[in-house]
Amino acid sequence: VQLQASGGGLVQPGGSLRLSCAAAGLRLKSYTIGWFRQAPGKEREGIACISRTAGRTDYADSVKARFTISSDNPKNTAYLQMNSLKPEDTARYYCAATVRGLCSRDRSNYQYWGQGTLVTVSS
Repeated sequence: VQLQASGGGLVQPGGSLRLSCAAAGLRLKSYTIGWFRQAPGKEREGIACISRTAGRTDYADSVKARFTISSDNPKNTAYLQMNSLKPEDTARYYCAATVRGLCSRDRSNYQYWGQGTLVTVSS
């Protein structure tokens, strides 16, 4: 099982990025997907999830209305569209998958993790 996160980079404040999470060895449509991020010196926090049942989503308050999580089942890839980026969004972003049916931003609920992709928001 492998989750490959990509799409990170350097972006100016107010800009946008789309992160991708490509899965190998599992069918994403059978898993609830979460996006997490970890800034230097901080705990890893869950920021978005999409459930395998009914596609329900949940977002942390810090990203609500700016970030959108989605999943393309034929491509076996999940995405995190990030708009109106702020310097405080700078972090390494990770995607993760869990067999749980309900959306969760608790990292302890996830069994599979990608290696992360770095997002830097700076002028």
